[in-house]
Amino acid sequence: MILLQASHIEKQYDGHVVLTDGNIVVQDKERIALLGQNGTGKSTMLRIIVGEEQPDKGTVSVQRSTGIGYVAQFVEADNDLSVYEFTAQTFETIIKMEKQLNDLELQMANPDVYSNTQRFEQIAASYDKLRQQFTDADGYAVEAKVRRVLKGLGFASEIWNSGVKSLSGGQKTRLSLAKLLAQEPDLLILDEPTNYLDTKTLVWLESYLKTYEGAILLVSHDRYFLDAIATGVYELRDGKTQRFNGNYTDYVEQKAEIVELETKHFEAQQQKIAKMEEFVQKNLVRASTTKRAQSRRKMLEKMERLEKPDASVDKLALHFASHRTSGRDVLSVENLSAGYNGIALGNPVNLLVRRGDRLAIVGPNGIGKTTLLKTLVGRQVPVSGHVRWGTKVDLGYYEQEQETLDASKTVLEQIYDEFPQLNLTTVRTALGRFLFRGEDVEKPVSALSGGERSRVALCRLMLSQPNVLVMDEPTNHLDLLAKEVLEDALSEYDGTLIFVSHDRYFMDALATHVLHIDEDGIKLYLGNYTEYIHKRQDEEQWDSDTNDKGTSRTESTQSFAESDSTAKSQRGVLHVDNTSVRSADLRKARETVEILERKISEVEQSLADVSGQLVTASMSADVDSLQQFQQQLSSLEQQHEELLTAWEQGAEELERLTELDRQNRRQK
Repeated sequence: MILLQASHIEKQYDGHVVLTDGNIVVQDKERIALLGQNGTGKSTMLRIIVGEEQPDKGTVSVQRSTGIGYVAQFVEADNDLSVYEFTAQTFETIIKMEKQLNDLELQMANPDVYSNTQRFEQIAASYDKLRQQFTDADGYAVEAKVRRVLKGLGFASEIWNSGVKSLSGGQKTRLSLAKLLAQEPDLLILDEPTNYLDTKTLVWLESYLKTYEGAILLVSHDRYFLDAIATGVYELRDGKTQRFNGNYTDYVEQKAEIVELETKHFEAQQQKIAKMEEFVQKNLVRASTTKRAQSRRKMLEKMERLEKPDASVDKLALHFASHRTSGRDVLSVENLSAGYNGIALGNPVNLLVRRGDRLAIVGPNGIGKTTLLKTLVGRQVPVSGHVRWGTKVDLGYYEQEQETLDASKTVLEQIYDEFPQLNLTTVRTALGRFLFRGEDVEKPVSALSGGERSRVALCRLMLSQPNVLVMDEPTNHLDLLAKEVLEDALSEYDGTLIFVSHDRYFMDALATHVLHIDEDGIKLYLGNYTEYIHKRQDEEQWDSDTNDKGTSRTESTQSFAESDSTAKSQRGVLHVDNTSVRSADLRKARETVEILERKISEVEQSLADVSGQLVTASMSADVDSLQQFQQQLSSLEQQHEELLTAWEQGAEELERLTELDRQNRRQK
């Protein structure tokens, strides 16, 4: 069944054409990804679909009774509600019903009420009717839905009562996503949902969306996420959309096949045209063959000429080169504590980074990864400990928000003033490699988008020719093509790389080591992201089997100085330590969740039954029974709460095992 159909959408702003023929169809339970370079109109297409903007031409049709939920790329959730209240807003009617039920229960327990038979019967009848409406609306499951999405999206229960106004911009966007997921609309429309999510939360969101009952339409530049979620892809290019089946990897392969096939057809037609033109040229002047030549010429004139397939698009021309080679020991960190105002954010760090190492730093949001990088490059004073850079180290730092760009300058002035040894032509050529051409170089820095600011920052890094790159979320604001170009450039880079990222494809392509930071401590892993994940899962399985959780979790002294030559030779080579998931463990986890769900359903039915008995006792003015049923109701509500908590824990374990099993199957 088609839930949504956008047909022949056209849109322009002040003469600038954005969409010329946008078409998207979303069927029930489909997961559709809308892909394209930054600025091609993806977000515009979504806003038109949800009715926030009107198309110049074209239509959007939505199946009757289809509920649509939309979270934009940037959200401002400013109000006086708490985190929990904001998320539960979508259930406002049900929550009001629950409060009314509680009020009616208190009234029925009031001696002044139940001694008045007529008044009591009126309240009891209202209670019975409202209780049935509450049950039909699945009211008993509301709390479980809200708690699950808040916990899954990284909102600790300690901040559920905090005001929404106290949250950062990223947290507000994440909270709006939580509210939408709790609502469970028939069609989820998500614009960059992975922004502001750490790796753990990303994995949870993937798992949640895989089992989502409705359909999904999303824009994302996270290739790992797209591979896990998408069942269909629309590419938006030059204002037009083209449909591909499968996930991101399937899309890349299909697109290459289509371009190859179209190229063959084009070349075959060109050969045919050349032969026909040659025949016409040779035979047109001969009396015996003039008619045949004229016929061929008419065929040529009527022939529908194929356009030459053009798979190329404007992309960055990025290349990092070191001005000189650094010493062997690039960075030595001893008992370093990073933080603010003398307060350390985490455990002390000890590291030895050597020339050629590529260190990815991962951990939950707020753990202090950016603070650590700022401390390493000298932007922030350590709380304690020492940072020592090696000999001949030329440092290049890419900051997450590009705070050091001068908003008062143009793009050209920013680079030209920073590199006075370069002439104007060289600077313009360099900016051209980052897609700043013609009048674009005169754009004020203050008016640049996030992607454009990132390109200016990368241009600065390239021109400075450092032999050590320290990068904080370098793929933020970059589209898929720009990410791939950056990966290629860093893969060929002959220097040392230290970076923070939540982009799992990016880490897989580049990292030789992963430094994991969390509340329990710091630990170094040899290998890329996939190897790191498998080793973490090995440890968790070991902890589970031995009931010795926490062992080896607080190691904070790590070194890249590998004494084993075999270990050294494995740097950058994908070698997966397969962690098998026993079918018995997966079955047991699934059965545990199913048992808890059955128990929750039974308790919810008991709650409904006791509520009905409470009404009956109320109508008969049976005070003893009334008190007894109220006690049972309180006991059942407490039991319901405990079962919900156990179910959340069981569901998390099942999601973890299922994801691990999926990864193992994919490796095989």
